Amino acid sequence: MNKSDSIVIIPTYNERENIEKIIRAVLGLEKVFDILIIDDGSPDGTSNIVRKLMDNEFSNRLHIIERSGKLGLGTAYITGFKWAIEHDYDYIFEMDADFSHDPNDLPRLYSACHDEGYDVAIGSRYITGVNVVNWPIGRVLMSYFASKYVRIVTGFKVHDTTAGFKCYKSRVLKTIELDKIRFKGYAFQIEMKFTAYKIGFKIKEVPVIFVNRREGVSKMSGGIFGEAFFGVMRLRWDGWFRKYPKLPTI
Repeated sequence: MNKSDSIVIIPTYNERENIEKIIRAVLGLEKVFDILIIDDGSPDGTSNIVRKLMDNEFSNRLHIIERSGKLGLGTAYITGFKWAIEHDYDYIFEMDADFSHDPNDLPRLYSACHDEGYDVAIGSRYITGVNVVNWPIGRVLMSYFASKYVRIVTGFKVHDTTAGFKCYKSRVLKTIELDKIRFKGYAFQIEMKFTAYKIGFKIKEVPVIFVNRREGVSKMSGGIFGEAFFGVMRLRWDGWFRKYPKLPTI
């Protein structure tokens, strides 16, 4: 089988309840996607499940990078981005392992970039209202107004600035200076979108419904929100004074 043009990067830490199901859901789609798991030393055996699936069923489409401990969401994705670029994927996705992001929306994000010509497609919870299911109201409000706060402070016109469900054309990640991305947690998602925007890449928000995880434990913490709150101010400062890479010619 020929390699897919698309790779879905899924960071994991203690996702044994979800990992096989999410892998089978993605690899079962009509549009062919490959998967790269970035596992941060899950003590629950998540990586063992992945390796068994690689050995027995999905040797050409499923890949894993195992890291020694919890090193942060941002560094996990950057590790995955570099791997995907080295392996010549044209479309590179971010996705959670817990089914909060519906695998059936992956082709819609792909279409926005492949067929409509956008450079970044964001699975947006807030482009058509508030499309979040089973989240506590406090967390919904925190997430919604965090995106509002980012828009006010930075002037960035994306509605769901903290979204973690995305498709990048590879040229975006080749242009962004990945080693200069500072934030590791919640603010990483904001910084990546804002940097793509400042360079001049075309961004589209694709409406999705976000469903809170049913199995496993959330990795969200107050410290992650704190990083995002103060990080946005730094991004605004960067927007005024930082020299961003030039938009590549096609």
